[in-house]
Amino acid sequence: MLPAAARLRRSEDFRVVLRRGSRAGRRRLVVHALTTDPSEAADPPSAARAGFVVSKAVGNSVVRHRVSRRLRHLVSARLGTLPAGTALVVRALPPSSTASSAELGSDLDAALRRLGLLSSRRPAGDVPRPTRPADAAPDHGSAV
Repeated sequence: MLPAAARLRRSEDFRVVLRRGSRAGRRRLVVHALTTDPSEAADPPSAARAGFVVSKAVGNSVVRHRVSRRLRHLVSARLGTLPAGTALVVRALPPSSTASSAELGSDLDAALRRLGLLSSRRPAGDVPRPTRPADAAPDHGSAV
């Protein structure tokens, strides 16, 4: 779960991000982002925050909550890499109901890269699995 300081909760916050922010759409989701300039802000910039919109078009309540949980988990792993003062609104589209977490993660990464908020390297939460070369002998246990 996202900590309270990392969540957008007021409808006015959502409205500002949706109207003034940049948008990057993918097949399964749309990401709206608004980054405040630290030099213009009176207060020190807050940590990055995120909010989610999962409408009834995505599916019934069970499906919507599953999509919300997956998106929340994916965004929480990436919030630390975003610039301070960034506000995100992630809007799930109907194809997100049948998508795996990996597919949602790749769409999220692509959208964040398009918005210039994520470098081309992997996010901290994604660790690639080591792979064996195709011509290597299979590993059948201990090498005694």
